[in-house]
Amino acid sequence: MRGLVEWILVIGFALLLAFIVRTFLFRVTRVTGYSMEPSLSHGDILILNRVPYLFGSPQVGDIVAFPYPGNESDYFIKRVIATPGDIVDLRDDSFLVNGVSLDDAFSDEPVRSAFTVTFPLEVMGESFFVLGDNRNRSKDSRYPSVGNIAGDEMIGRVAVRIWPLSNIGRVN
Repeated sequence: MRGLVEWILVIGFALLLAFIVRTFLFRVTRVTGYSMEPSLSHGDILILNRVPYLFGSPQVGDIVAFPYPGNESDYFIKRVIATPGDIVDLRDDSFLVNGVSLDDAFSDEPVRSAFTVTFPLEVMGESFFVLGDNRNRSKDSRYPSVGNIAGDEMIGRVAVRIWPLSNIGRVN
C-alpha cells in the first residue's frame, strides 16, 4: 500500500509541475500559414517563452504569439514592429516607425497594401503594432479583426523551433 501512495504522490507532483510549467513558463505551438516566411514556415513547431512578459513588455523585433480572434485555442504568430506611443507610417511601399525606415531584413518585397489602416497612426495605450514577415500575405495589425495587440494578450515570445529537426534552434 505504501508503494501505491508513493506512486500517486509522484504522479500528482509531476502533473502539478507540468501544469505550472505550461501555465507560467512555456507553451508549444505550431505555425499555420505562410505569413512569417522566410523566418518561420508552415508546420514549424515552436516553444513560446512566457517568462519575459511576466516581468516586462514585448520589444521591437520580438516574434510573439497571441490568440486568434474568435478561436483562442489557435495563435497568431507575428513580429512586433512598434511599441506604445510609436508612430507607424507606410510610405513608398515600406514601413517607417517614428520617421525611421523599418530595417526590413525579414521582408524582401515592397508592401502592396495598408489594408484598412489609415497611416500614419499612433500605437495607443499599452498595445503593440505587429506584422508578419511576409508582409503581403499576412493578416496582422493592418486588419480591423486583429488591430493592435494589448501586451496582456500576448501568450509569449517565440524562443525555439523544435521542428523540423533540420531547422532546430533559436528563432530571431
